[in-house]
Amino acid sequence: MKKLLFIFLSIGMLSSCSEFMDTVPSDALSPATFWKTEKDAKDAAIGCYSGWINGDDVFYWDCTSDISFNYHTHEGYRNIGNGTISAASTGHGFYDYTTIRRCNTFLENVESIKFANDADKKDLIAQVRAIRAYQYFLMNFWYGGVPIIKNYSSAAEAQVARNSEAEVKKLVYDELDALIPDLKAAPSQVGRIAKGTALAIKMRSALYWGDYQRALDAAHEIQALKMYDLEQGKNGYSKLFTLEGKSSKEIIYSAQYVVNTWSNWIIGAMYNNGDGGWSSIVPTQNLVDMYEMADGLTKEESAAYDPTHPFAGRDPRMAMTIIFPGQNWNGDILNTLDKTVGGKSNPNFYDAADNASKTGLTYAKYLAPFSQYADMWNTDACPIVFRYAEVLLTIAEAKLELNKAVDAEIYDALDAVRTRAGMPAVDRAKYGSVEKLRELIRRERCIEFAGEGLRRADIVRWKDASGKMVAETVLNGDLYRAIGTINTAETDPYKRAVITLPTPDNASLRKVETRAFAPKNRYLPFSQSALDKNPKLKQNDGY
Repeated sequence: MKKLLFIFLSIGMLSSCSEFMDTVPSDALSPATFWKTEKDAKDAAIGCYSGWINGDDVFYWDCTSDISFNYHTHEGYRNIGNGTISAASTGHGFYDYTTIRRCNTFLENVESIKFANDADKKDLIAQVRAIRAYQYFLMNFWYGGVPIIKNYSSAAEAQVARNSEAEVKKLVYDELDALIPDLKAAPSQVGRIAKGTALAIKMRSALYWGDYQRALDAAHEIQALKMYDLEQGKNGYSKLFTLEGKSSKEIIYSAQYVVNTWSNWIIGAMYNNGDGGWSSIVPTQNLVDMYEMADGLTKEESAAYDPTHPFAGRDPRMAMTIIFPGQNWNGDILNTLDKTVGGKSNPNFYDAADNASKTGLTYAKYLAPFSQYADMWNTDACPIVFRYAEVLLTIAEAKLELNKAVDAEIYDALDAVRTRAGMPAVDRAKYGSVEKLRELIRRERCIEFAGEGLRRADIVRWKDASGKMVAETVLNGDLYRAIGTINTAETDPYKRAVITLPTPDNASLRKVETRAFAPKNRYLPFSQSALDKNPKLKQNDGY
């Protein structure tokens, strides 16, 4: 069995908590005492892995969009979602060079070390370069041009101006093109970057930046590896997000966690109040409304849709993504709609406590079944960063936007994702135009990856027919919850929730939060602390 790569370090490389550009780096390992052996290089590479993927972000990022909500302001995502971010209140910060600095240190010192196998050395160097490229991709996408820092030995040397977005993008592309040939197809350890992961970084970055040919080529290269495929079976989709599904062939890369060693606590934070959780990250009713009906029609189109029973008859992915009121949960009927149950206060009613879900909903991904965790605050749930369904939906989107025409490969990619989940294949007549197919592809990305952290990036990069960001529409309005009651006599769990129809009189009860998004919010603000540390760092416009 392959040895698991623990994403943590006890060596001095990670001992410093000082921020980038604050002081001369105190966590650099001395060439005189450390960089001598192959083991030294491998230990230092593990340090580069530490924190390169934050599993929490996979869940929290959707709270900055229209499909998830984060109630607790101290967690740092709510003000990004509602548009109140500023230099003084940036929320969770993503402008951080810690990982890049570690990678730079590794790359400066590793060349002089002799390895028993030269291919292993090239592979390890390529892994670290991929980590660094990914960090630049994230910062460049969210901040719109950041300094390219090769190395520094003093705070003054780190005070450099921002490179342009195009310059950072070129760096990312050049690095990925150079390193991918040196990576092994299969990772030497669980948690290591292999060729498929680097290609996925290339694919996603190119799609996000609108370089559709590059994105399409990377997706096809992943397919050519013949290492990944959709998890099939009636419950294949939901299995992906359970402990049982951690080794699925669909997963290209996931953030690694180990019980009692490097555990994933965020799972506990996502459960509802009645389960002992915090409801930190919850889906919205806005998301529920986006799911098609099981017949492949939207709720506006389908005669099967009943607004008093909005959870009934939907795309099977809804129930595999969302824990909804009325369903069977932990040996009982889940009730998040009634203020009292059995004459007692309902801990899951939205205003019963700060830790109650404000939408009445909870994510099922990673949380169901509840019984899989001995301790929900100490889990080895491994959030998926890249999976094969993204490859297929990238092919669909990139090919459509590149050629502005429909073709069989686009339909085949969509069909594979939809039918795996139990949905009908794409109606070729209905979705026969570029405009209609674009609408479907965008909805499929939202539904397939709900709760997986991709929605914010999609709605800021997508444009509507007038050229406006989609975020300017979907994030200028209310997030809402369903209100109503639970009919415990009903045997169909999808129909136990009896939802009150919206009226002006109950609008305030339905509203969770009013969101706002201005064009300036396409990019995040640099914190005042970062600006103070680097006088040459120019703030993004509007902040």
